[in-house]
Amino acid sequence: MISKEAFIAGFAYGGTTVLVGQPLDTLKTLKQVPSASSSAAAAAGGGSYSFYQTITNLYSTAGIRGFYRGGMPLLLGGGLMRSAQFGVYNSVVPTLEKQFGRIDPKNYWLGCINPHVVAAGWAGGIGRGLVEGPFEMVKVRRQIVSGWSFDNLLQGFGATIVRNSGLFAGFVIYMDIFKQQIEENRGMTVTPFIKAGICANLAWLTIWPLDVIKTRRQSGKYDGRSLAWLLRDAIQKGDMYRGLSLGMLRSFIANGASMEVYTIVERELRKSACFK
Repeated sequence: MISKEAFIAGFAYGGTTVLVGQPLDTLKTLKQVPSASSSAAAAAGGGSYSFYQTITNLYSTAGIRGFYRGGMPLLLGGGLMRSAQFGVYNSVVPTLEKQFGRIDPKNYWLGCINPHVVAAGWAGGIGRGLVEGPFEMVKVRRQIVSGWSFDNLLQGFGATIVRNSGLFAGFVIYMDIFKQQIEENRGMTVTPFIKAGICANLAWLTIWPLDVIKTRRQSGKYDGRSLAWLLRDAIQKGDMYRGLSLGMLRSFIANGASMEVYTIVERELRKSACFK
């Protein structure tokens, strides 16, 4: 059961995320790749600088355009990858329900986690990762002012898929729990902006170390290092949650705004005769 509306609305979600969140994403990436000894990184404004120094250095060296550095690859691929994650998710859930039947809430894991949502979330995350990997690598290289070649396009590909699987699964799990506990049980009405912003932040908080490892793997500054080595190095240096505050701020604003757009687009598509 293919959800055409979800694929198209997901595309709109992805474009909105890039337009709204790219400046903070650039700052987050610069903080995640500590390379202040590199002249290129210093010019980029990252390394071991404080948040304020990172902003001022980036603005003084590259202006407003610097904050959107690396945005074009994601603007091109962002719509496709979000289309994949939402489209796959909203196609897998009804397929599982048709095949195995709906799960009684009494049988939810821990009393609130729907196994179908978990499985569909992982599938959606894999779908996103398959599309996002190359675009994400180019984005990271441009954000830290580092060269790349087509041979590098799949660098960090596996790490991106693993991160996205956990990230999107976490997002839809938290969204489903939020719906159960806040909207249904308490009868509260929450805007898509607030709901998506909160749930996205919870999902990022859950898998943040994977994002740090993924970014460093794609940066080109740790060539020859395995994911296990990068993980140990981050733990030893206390970098497991590096850039978290910037990431949380970007996530809340970008995902909240994007979910508002997603909701509007999906609603209008369902009204359209073309989708009936």
